[in-house]
Amino acid sequence: MHAQKTQKSLPLSDIFKTLEVQFSVQFNYAEDAIAKVRIVPPKKDIALKTALLYLEEKTNFSYTLTTDNMVLVVAILANQTLQELSEVMLSGYIVRGINKLNNGAFEIDISDFDILPGLIDTDVLQAVQAFPGIQSSNETVSNINIRGGTHDQNLILWDDIKMYQSGHFFGLISMFNPQITQRVSLTKNGSGTEFTDGVSGTIAMETDKDLSDAFKGNIGLNFIDANGFVDVPIGEKSSLQVAARKSISDFTETPTYNNFFERISQDTEIANNSANIINSDKTFDFYDVSLRWLYNISDKDKLRVNFINVANQLVFNENSMVNAVEDSRESSLSQNSTAGAIAYSRLWNSKFETSFEWYETDYKLKSINANILDAQRFLQENKVSETSVKFKADYKINTNLTWRNGYHFVETQVTNLDDVDSPLFRNLVSEVVRTHGIFSQLSYQSKDRNTNFIGGLRYNYIGKFSKHLLEPRLSFSHKFLNHFSFEVLGEFKHQNTSQVINFQNDFLGVEKRRWQLSNDTDIPVITSRQGSVGMSFNQSGWLISAGAYYKNVKGITTQSQGFQNQYEFIRTIGNYDVKGVDVIVRKELNQFNTWLSYAYMNNHYTFEALPETNFPSNFDVTHAITFGTNYTGDHLKLSAGLNWNSGRAITNPVMGNEISNDAINYQATNSNQLQDYLRVDISGLYDFNLSKSKTANVGLSVWNLLDKKNIINSFYRLNNGVVEDVNQRSLGFTPNVVFRVNF
Repeated sequence: MHAQKTQKSLPLSDIFKTLEVQFSVQFNYAEDAIAKVRIVPPKKDIALKTALLYLEEKTNFSYTLTTDNMVLVVAILANQTLQELSEVMLSGYIVRGINKLNNGAFEIDISDFDILPGLIDTDVLQAVQAFPGIQSSNETVSNINIRGGTHDQNLILWDDIKMYQSGHFFGLISMFNPQITQRVSLTKNGSGTEFTDGVSGTIAMETDKDLSDAFKGNIGLNFIDANGFVDVPIGEKSSLQVAARKSISDFTETPTYNNFFERISQDTEIANNSANIINSDKTFDFYDVSLRWLYNISDKDKLRVNFINVANQLVFNENSMVNAVEDSRESSLSQNSTAGAIAYSRLWNSKFETSFEWYETDYKLKSINANILDAQRFLQENKVSETSVKFKADYKINTNLTWRNGYHFVETQVTNLDDVDSPLFRNLVSEVVRTHGIFSQLSYQSKDRNTNFIGGLRYNYIGKFSKHLLEPRLSFSHKFLNHFSFEVLGEFKHQNTSQVINFQNDFLGVEKRRWQLSNDTDIPVITSRQGSVGMSFNQSGWLISAGAYYKNVKGITTQSQGFQNQYEFIRTIGNYDVKGVDVIVRKELNQFNTWLSYAYMNNHYTFEALPETNFPSNFDVTHAITFGTNYTGDHLKLSAGLNWNSGRAITNPVMGNEISNDAINYQATNSNQLQDYLRVDISGLYDFNLSKSKTANVGLSVWNLLDKKNIINSFYRLNNGVVEDVNQRSLGFTPNVVFRVNF
């Protein structure tokens, strides 16, 4: 009776936003829980209490108004017991669909996601780089630096499966299909005790947790790939989701593809072979397949099965005249990942729930380098095989306090192979590390929902090294004076794997990093300690949020840091310390959203065995600024943004005395910087109806609109007694177009 006469249903999240403006309140809810709920909005001339009663009548949620004008949204279950939803502390943190949670983490809700500059398909690993303090030193998703850390220090999860590969096109786009990925969680600090690895941060992707009651899907095409997705209900208790992508390079080469290929082949054997060798027939292909099956065995028992397979293949021919005879040999590089998982959970009663998770994940990097002039074949392989078993038990002590306990076992095997056929040489090294973990944590939330505390301890035992590690974790947040919030986060973590570079021309010089296991001697177990404090203000469409942090990481090696100066071939152990500040200011006004973020970082190494014990990190970018604005209409979305940073640290030769003792004579390590980096991106999406049951959208994006020739890496090498300056450049003007049909 209190519905509008138009009878046009709208997403519940949109109705919340309208009521927030109308009554100066804030709805506290889980984005994924309401993502599929649509109702006719209430009348505009009714009181807030009447509007909330109307919402309760039309949805399976209860709505409680607190003294600080917060509306708590709680799901009502079939037995009329109440299940609290994970709460959003700050919604629309950057754009709609990006939220900050009360545990200190950030979430990207793909189903409610707006649009970001330069992106038309929601690339989840490009999207996380919108947060202050997160960058990619070379514009790839395979080199994401969270608060000055290296990419291998990030824990990347897909439905709780650890993934050792993150990108297609050797890092230019994410390998995780956004059509099947429902939610992304980003944790910079204060992670839960159930998680291990990832001393710099955690990026966790999740598929839809709910069963589908109707068939749906979509197919899409852009300048890089063709893709499809289906969600198929199987009876009343089960549903299956399948997503797939494949590059379109077999059929055509677009400007986007050509720019990507040129970018990944810079300063590699693909582009720069010896003077007597000509490369030809260069081809690149990738695909991925993802699967998720849900089965509700009963009202209390749930089963989930996941599978993902990812492949990248680069092939080219090396041609030369050998003894007046033309010879041609094929070189290739492949990067593949395959993983599967089973998760089972049981709700024993309203207070006690248990879950069991198992996964197997496998990664393989393989290159064949054909050396025509020396009649030689050089084979390199890097393999990772990991098995994980985790058991969790959650007990709800009372309405405010929950206790989680669990056990986690991980077995990781890493194999490296270097094989030469002439002269015969073969070096095969395979190592295994097993880790046992026991974790416990308490979660407290005050009755008014203003105070949240999560504290716990994780105990790890690494049998191979007889090593014991205790890791406390902390997340505390408190809301006060209606519009302010304060948080404190902290954690100790460790990891047994890292990526290293032995030689810059390994694996054809394209993906030169290889995974390795710690041996607790010259390759230590990496450990970290991190603490941060932050404060936010949120009112009338304004958001101002700032946080300061300190991070110390011990046990890194020079090989894992990508040195390309006098320390390139030095092997020693050290640590790094990072101090920084992350700030974001955002304003929402009607259909427009504008944000400005700033990140300051002071990132320094300590290597006691080097001549210079302390110097700036290779990933030290002192200042970084992002500015963006969005327009969101009924059918049209537009976005434009600017990215600027002060350039990362590099080492230059001594001017006028570049060579000493037949080697490059360098200045103080990392005492110089690359030129300032500047990039402007734009994007737009328009959706329309094809029929009553089918919709479509078309989009256009341009990466680096101004075609700025940014230098993202610079190093020096001796060439016939002359110091040569080698510069690697960013992607230039790169357009992309997408067309998608939803059914």
